[in-house]
Amino acid sequence: MASLPFISFLSYLIICTTLSSDTATATATAAATTIKVSLSPFPHHSPSNAYQVLSNLATSSVARAHHLKHQNPKANATKTNTSSSLLKTPLFPHSYGGYTISLSFGTPPQPLTLIMDTGSSLSWFPCTSRYLCSQCAFPNVDPAKIPTFAPKLSSTKKLVGCRNPKCSWLFGPNVQSRCQDCEPTSKVCNQTCPPYLIQYGLGSTGGLLLVENLVFPHKTFPDFLVGCSIISNRQPAGIAGFGRSVESLPSQLSLKKFSYCLVSRRFDDTGVSSNMLLETGSGDAKTPGLSYTPFHKNQAASNPAFKEFYYVVLRKILVGDQNVKVPYSFLVPGSDGNGGTIVDSGSTFTFMERPVFELVSNELEKQMGNYSRALEVENMSGLAPCFNISGYKSIEVPELTFHFKGGAKMALPLTNYFSFVGDDKVVCLMVVTDNVVNQGLHGGPAIILGSFQQQDYQIEFDLANDRFGFAKKRCV
Repeated sequence: MASLPFISFLSYLIICTTLSSDTATATATAAATTIKVSLSPFPHHSPSNAYQVLSNLATSSVARAHHLKHQNPKANATKTNTSSSLLKTPLFPHSYGGYTISLSFGTPPQPLTLIMDTGSSLSWFPCTSRYLCSQCAFPNVDPAKIPTFAPKLSSTKKLVGCRNPKCSWLFGPNVQSRCQDCEPTSKVCNQTCPPYLIQYGLGSTGGLLLVENLVFPHKTFPDFLVGCSIISNRQPAGIAGFGRSVESLPSQLSLKKFSYCLVSRRFDDTGVSSNMLLETGSGDAKTPGLSYTPFHKNQAASNPAFKEFYYVVLRKILVGDQNVKVPYSFLVPGSDGNGGTIVDSGSTFTFMERPVFELVSNELEKQMGNYSRALEVENMSGLAPCFNISGYKSIEVPELTFHFKGGAKMALPLTNYFSFVGDDKVVCLMVVTDNVVNQGLHGGPAIILGSFQQQDYQIEFDLANDRFGFAKKRCV
């Protein structure tokens, strides 16, 4: 939770801007058949040390897993409806491991690059000329030149009031008790919704909530709840939240489904992108060629925050033709909400809790007994197991297959779970874990399916029918 000085600082910075409480008057424009937005990599040049790149990605994937596994509870809310259409948006991969889309906000529209994240729900952007970002001096990122949203240039921005129902989406139904400046019987209250502070594993951001126009080329969604972040740590780009909570982009746009195909990337920036599809129309038909597994609702009352995630039921994991006997408690969430598998675009490498990881990696090492372990590379890269393949003209690697409820099988392409490291004399498993060994210490999802393992798959989140679909596809 933010300290009082931090909250006061945020409030001071935001009050100093030209945000106003003018009422938004925009209306939805004529519905379009498609709107194109690309998924692309975040502009970031990798360090020359390839081992350090992988170590950073492995560390951030584990930190992300710890964040997702220990969420703070928050209130639920109800979805609202909008008109029907199919929207397309380009999706770009980035060298740091994430994928971004370009969205436009305000009147006139201001385009901004946001990271697409299925593991969180609030969308936010760097906001005002006073935006501060600490520890954001990544390669090719100048913290002083991060593109920001300028509220003073938009005629439709509006601060969210303390009594606005959308304020409770983030702060719960009791938020009005914090509206000290509003009389209980008063019909007018100018106090704003409290500042937010959001953690993202290794990063964080904070600011105030706005309602603003979200603008696509032929369709406008008015009164879209979005965060105006004034200060961040290790978060140079905003977030487009595609989680399951009411404040997420899919919920606010009443999407029936959304889908993407992540172009294969090896942590170098290119201009290649693929399209992300957002569908608000009706229809129960399955997409031809896709295998489906139902989403699983984590009903744990102990932590309602887990309901934000897209859970799927993993029945078994195969290494080659060998079934790795993962205990049931890791495959399906228990009454305490712990366990199970989620799909998360914000994680780079798939995370497995150590007992699951050891079962998989031990079986993998057993079947690759002809190759020696590259222990030095493991220490430098943060990945394991790694194998020395120097002198081999070809190598044999067992297939890694996930079997889901309903019969859907995801047999990963080799490049989605094994990769050359360094000078192409070593290959490593691109799955991570942490050092928590005691099963009693685990919490939250046990397995997090990251974006590296989703590359070159058509991925569909069918919200109307509560199912997850996928199929191998060349995304470029």
